[in-house]
Amino acid sequence: MATHDDVRRAAMALPGVTEKASYGGRPSWRCKARMFAWIREDPEALVVWVESVEDKQALIDAEPKKFFTTDHYDGHPIVLVELSAVEPDEVAELLEDSWRQRASRAEVKAFDGL
Repeated sequence: MATHDDVRRAAMALPGVTEKASYGGRPSWRCKARMFAWIREDPEALVVWVESVEDKQALIDAEPKKFFTTDHYDGHPIVLVELSAVEPDEVAELLEDSWRQRASRAEVKAFDGL
């Protein structure tokens, strides 16, 4: 089971990331001014970007106890993650993937050593 501290540690390990309170004081993580993850409430979940709406649906279909959505996120490549259903290493992977969707190409290239 992943915790808020696991999310914070993994997000802050990515280059150029800052943490900022958002949406009612909930924690969010950004690369420059672009948010790439946050922890929402009601229902509480980690919110991350994925590559496409199709990828989002594939995650939800494959593991509905881990991944879900709400009407608010319909049509957007954003998936909600049930933290009690994922391990810290999976959270780190999801955060890196989300960061890659929102970071600049230059940041991603530098991270990849290119």
